[in-house]
Amino acid sequence: MKQILTILFCCLAVFSITSQELNCNVLINSDQVQGTNRSVFNTLQQSLSNFVNNRRWTTLNYANAERIDCNMNIIIKKVEDNVFSGEIMIQSRRPVYNSSYTSTLLNFRDNNLTFDYRENDQLEMNENTISSNLTAIMMFYVYIIIGYDMDSYSRLGGTPFFEQAEQIVNLAQSAEFSGWKAFESTRNRYALINNLMDEAFKKYRNYFYEYHRLGLDEMTDNVANGRARIAAGLPLLRDANRARPSAIVISSFLDAKSDELINIFSQGTDKEKKDAVEILSDVNPTASDRYRSIQKPK
Repeated sequence: MKQILTILFCCLAVFSITSQELNCNVLINSDQVQGTNRSVFNTLQQSLSNFVNNRRWTTLNYANAERIDCNMNIIIKKVEDNVFSGEIMIQSRRPVYNSSYTSTLLNFRDNNLTFDYRENDQLEMNENTISSNLTAIMMFYVYIIIGYDMDSYSRLGGTPFFEQAEQIVNLAQSAEFSGWKAFESTRNRYALINNLMDEAFKKYRNYFYEYHRLGLDEMTDNVANGRARIAAGLPLLRDANRARPSAIVISSFLDAKSDELINIFSQGTDKEKKDAVEILSDVNPTASDRYRSIQKPK
C-alpha cells in the first residue's frame, strides 16, 4: 500500500508541474444574431475552451497555480452560410509578487473576426499549415498571451512566443485570410506582432519588464521605490509613440494600464504626478482629462 501511495504521489507531483499554460475563460456572445440554432454557439464555446486550455503550448513546466489567467470574449454579429463574423477581445493578467493584486497585461480588441464553422467541427492544430482562420486566430492569441506574460517576468522573455505568433501571421497571409495583412489596418494582428518584433520597440519591451518585475513587484516591500522605477521609464512610452505615432503596441499598453497608472501616480510626489500627467497626455491626448485626475487633491 505504501508503494502504491508513493507512486500515486509522484504521478500527482509530475502532473502538477506539467499542466497547461493557460487558465482561459472563453465566452461567446451571440445576442446580435437572430434565427440561428443556439446550440452551435454553446458547442463552439466549449470547443474553443478545450482547444485553448487542454493542451500544452510550450515546453515550459507550469504548476496549476502558475497558469496564466486570461479571457477571450467573442462577440458574434452575423452568421451566414456557416460564416461567422464579429470581434474578439483578449485580456490577460498576472499576479503582483507577495500581494493579492493582479495587473492587466493585455487588453486588445480585434474587430476583424471572420471564420467558417459547422457545429461539431473538430478544431485541429497545425503550426506549419493554416487551414482554418478560427484555429489560426486562437493559436495567434495564445502565443501573444504567453509572450506578454513572459516579457513581464524576464527581459524580452516573450520573444520565442512572439516568433511563433509571427509565423502564424505569415502562414495566414499566404492562405489569404482576413485580418492578417500589412496595410489592411493599423490595429490588426499583423500590426500587433510587427510592433512587438520591431527593433524600434525593444526599449519599450524592456520597460514592460521593468514596470512589472522591478516596479509593481517591488511595491509590496517599498512603494516609493517601485513607483520611482515605473516613473523613470515613462519617457520611453513617449519616445516610442513619437517614433511610430499611434503604434498599436503603445495604445494597447495604455488600454491595459491607464487605471493602474492613475492609481499609482495619484499617491506619488508632486514631480512624479506632474511628469506622469504630461507624458501620458502627450501619448494619449484623448484621455488627458482622466490623467489630470492624478493631480487632484485626495
